[in-house]
Amino acid sequence: MDPRLQAFERLLNIMDDLREKCPWDQKQTFESLRNLTIEETYELVDAISENDSKAIEGELGDLFLHLVFYSKIGAEQNQFNVSTVLNKICEKLIFRHPHIYSDTKADTEEEVKQNWEKLKLKEGKQSVLEGVPNSLPAMIKASRIQEKVKGIGFDWDNKEQVWEKVMEEIEELKEAESRSHREDMEAELGDVLFSLINYARFIDIHPENALEKTNKKFKKRFQTMEQFIRTEGKDIASMNLQEMDVFWNLAKLEEKN
Repeated sequence: MDPRLQAFERLLNIMDDLREKCPWDQKQTFESLRNLTIEETYELVDAISENDSKAIEGELGDLFLHLVFYSKIGAEQNQFNVSTVLNKICEKLIFRHPHIYSDTKADTEEEVKQNWEKLKLKEGKQSVLEGVPNSLPAMIKASRIQEKVKGIGFDWDNKEQVWEKVMEEIEELKEAESRSHREDMEAELGDVLFSLINYARFIDIHPENALEKTNKKFKKRFQTMEQFIRTEGKDIASMNLQEMDVFWNLAKLEEKN
């Protein structure tokens, strides 16, 4: 027997046992599992960010369990089961990859993406943006929106045009700030961020990854600064910005060394 099928069958059998015999597992519903699934997904994202293959392996197992759990509940409610779930995604993948399973030609990644969006409209979707979840974090949502509309050709021609748009939006933000109009400032700041995310796409940098690296860098540097301050026997809460800046620069030097 294929070891992949054997391992998956083992997980399905364990899920059956847990649902039948474990008081905690018996109580779970789609709703009760929802937040746990979100947590497990972020733990996988953390593992990927740390490039920790062992942690990735473990977190993938946790997510597999959740997917099997949802399928088990669906089967109990006669809504769907693991077989219908898997067959449905197989059928979708075959339909959306005609360059593999049919005679459509797509030699580049961009051609594949364009075909993908057009095929989704053929499936009955009213908008290319229907597949963007409302609950996505705003930065990731902006990236996905831009990728989606690019798939049907709604995009800038080059990065220079996008940078001009960034600068235009910054000027509009400054103008709104000069009028102290809070609603306009918020709207214009959103436009600045959206255009910067667009520019990041044009230079092939994922903004979420870039910002997370900056978060980590700042956190590490700040904690190093705190350690230097404690070593000097000082209290950071009683220091002014100029005094802290001395230790901040020491932390930057430590980082370079």
